Amino acid sequence: MLEKLKNQVKLKSVNFKLEPTKMNRLLIFAVSWIVCSSPFTVQAQNDAKVKKMEYAIVLHGGAGSAPNQFSKEKNAARRQSLEKALNKGKSILAAGGSSLDAVEAVIRTMEDDPIFNAGKGAVYNARGKFELDASIMDGSNRACGAVAGVTNTRNPISLARLVMTKTKHVLLSSEGANEFARQMNVEIVPNLYFQTPTTKARWERQNSSKGAQLKPMPKRPSYFGTVGCVALDKQGNIAAATSTGGLSNKKYGRVGDSPIIGAGTYADNQTCGVSCTGIGEHFIRNAVAFDVSARMKYKKLAVDQAAKEVIHKVLAKNYGGLIALDRQGNIAIEYNTKGMSSAAADSNGRFEVNWGDK
Repeated sequence: MLEKLKNQVKLKSVNFKLEPTKMNRLLIFAVSWIVCSSPFTVQAQNDAKVKKMEYAIVLHGGAGSAPNQFSKEKNAARRQSLEKALNKGKSILAAGGSSLDAVEAVIRTMEDDPIFNAGKGAVYNARGKFELDASIMDGSNRACGAVAGVTNTRNPISLARLVMTKTKHVLLSSEGANEFARQMNVEIVPNLYFQTPTTKARWERQNSSKGAQLKPMPKRPSYFGTVGCVALDKQGNIAAATSTGGLSNKKYGRVGDSPIIGAGTYADNQTCGVSCTGIGEHFIRNAVAFDVSARMKYKKLAVDQAAKEVIHKVLAKNYGGLIALDRQGNIAIEYNTKGMSSAAADSNGRFEVNWGDK
């Protein structure tokens, strides 16, 4: 380009010579004018005016049934619970807290809320007991921790984080996880603590007597109240977490996708964080959470495109949904069931709860 400009400036139509210094100044001016006038530069300047996302957060309260299958009062209560959890996570991120702290705090809030199938509101297994699963992952280094089949830990998500930070392992299960909980001095509760009148009535409807045969999956989707959260903090780190009581009337010892890294939970700063909800066996078979990240990494898809492909092209219809968040703070909420409760917020003013009367 410079050589071409020199030829143009050699005064084909004007009969005078420029000194070398003046020639250089003219060339610099000409190149600057061309560059600054290009549409690409103008677009870049416009993009720079867009306020950078400092933090973002998205959470879900389970996929499955549509809002119109519940009463107005129940929908309002679930919406209020989602908003409470969202405010908890948003306040941590806005104050400069880490994404790991934010997702753990959000999940603990939802585990303590009987409206969700996690912690206090967990569903019964086929033996009339409660087995809970949870996992958490740090996108900055892909460190992760998970627990499966815990029976006495009030907040399984915090135990999962301790597996990540206090052991060399990723997943502890059943009695081993229960013993680890006692060693870590987390809050221990009786197994019946997790019972609610709603979950008890549902289990009794499913079983005519103790030890009854498992009934087939209903043709229409039921409410899968698994909870999950993904957050991006001011340091640019992504974290994801998921917690559940599993499927109602599940076989004793059954483990779903929620504590399986890559199936129900995944986080990588280079791509995204993901938390899933639905019928876990299908998420495990298809490594759904990791698949979203992989499509972003290898197919160069945006987070919403990757989520849409996985949920609607890989997963069978009516099997669940997911939330995802990339390193720019872009949020994806995707499901193929009748409904999925979710909420999202970011530093640019977004604050929304998607359920019931919304």
